[in-house]
Amino acid sequence: MAEVSSPIRVLIADDESLMRAGLRLILEGDPEVTIVGEAADGEEAVVLAAKLRADVVLMDIRMPRCDGIEATRRLRTAVDPPQVLVLTAYDTDDFILDALEAGAVGFLLKDTPPEDLVTAVRRAADGTMAVSPTVLARLVTFATRQGRRRPVTDPLEGLSPRERDVAVRVADGLTNTEVAGELFLSVPTVKTHIGRIFDKLGVENRVQLAIRVLKRG
Repeated sequence: MAEVSSPIRVLIADDESLMRAGLRLILEGDPEVTIVGEAADGEEAVVLAAKLRADVVLMDIRMPRCDGIEATRRLRTAVDPPQVLVLTAYDTDDFILDALEAGAVGFLLKDTPPEDLVTAVRRAADGTMAVSPTVLARLVTFATRQGRRRPVTDPLEGLSPRERDVAVRVADGLTNTEVAGELFLSVPTVKTHIGRIFDKLGVENRVQLAIRVLKRG
């Protein structure tokens, strides 16, 4: 008998009740997702995420008491932290970079289509990068600009050819299963490669790895 996976436990953190209601309506339409709670500010999000054992926190940035970036930072330093998926109306470079550096696994804009939002939550639960196309374009522009200001070095220096192949596909947003399929590897082997890549490059998540790859061009 096939094992039935548990639903992804999602906490919605946004200071606008109407936005929270809309997100709940979208996500509850997916049988793989269950909404375990709502938070109206960052402080509440940190408390509820631990109390309700959320797998993914859908996090707004601009909220009272504690903004989404600081809340993300606190959540990601906790024991057994949830994945954080930032969902905001603001796509400035500072917001994007601050959120990703704080440990968010993805950054989406509030005009993201419902079906893409559901997909992003699923990917976030697996620790897979989820970034809006416009946000990804900004990251490419930023990385290129930064690269021009620094001596020309290979951001992937130290990786084996196979590890580079894996790194590039992770940066493209592929899941471990998809990477395995493209490179004819087993999923456990892909996971091992990713762990070694993180160690060699000194990165902590797939988003930070993606930025490294983007700097390479």
